[in-house]
Amino acid sequence: MARIHFENHPEFPYHITARCINRDWFGEDPSEIWKIMSRQLYFVNFAFNLKIHAFVLMGNHYHLIARSPDANLSQAIGYFNRETSREITGISGRINQTYGSRFHRSLIGSPLYYLHAYKYLYRNPVEAGLCLNVEDYPYSSIQGLLGNSWLDIPVCEDDNWGNFANREQTLSWLNRAPIPEHWDLVRKALKKKEFKLSKINREESSLEFNAL
Repeated sequence: MARIHFENHPEFPYHITARCINRDWFGEDPSEIWKIMSRQLYFVNFAFNLKIHAFVLMGNHYHLIARSPDANLSQAIGYFNRETSREITGISGRINQTYGSRFHRSLIGSPLYYLHAYKYLYRNPVEAGLCLNVEDYPYSSIQGLLGNSWLDIPVCEDDNWGNFANREQTLSWLNRAPIPEHWDLVRKALKKKEFKLSKINREESSLEFNAL
């Protein structure tokens, strides 16, 4: 069966994720995996003009929000996955490829949907029980945005962190746990090719009007 053609919308960001083959871990030392991915994201930012909004590395997958003004998202992420796979395979001693399949992307078509995806990305380590607050997780671009550590990933300017007041408000919002039903709605919406919230009892969710 022929692969369905992907139409890139350069004006909108995408939530992108890829998972390690057989749900294995990327490697024993996450700091080394973080260095590899940071270096390759730095490269694709300049080589493919990929605009990176946020990135989180988990134990066996990653979450990325990015936009491709040159409509070359497939090429950029394809290169990123190929090169990170090659490097990770080399240091981990894995015989097989690193990723289990092609990456998944979900078009984020509105500013409110962007906030849902943004919070979902940064809260992933918290919801997985790896930390108490989003700023505590070391393998996240939020560390650099807050000035807590050096960040090699060239993240786009972000109005959520524009000044001290914005910073405090954004952190408070990110660290406020959503109700499980809302978290699950966003999780399922991000599995679709275009982010879309399911209705609840044939009615629109409050997430159509308020951020997660």
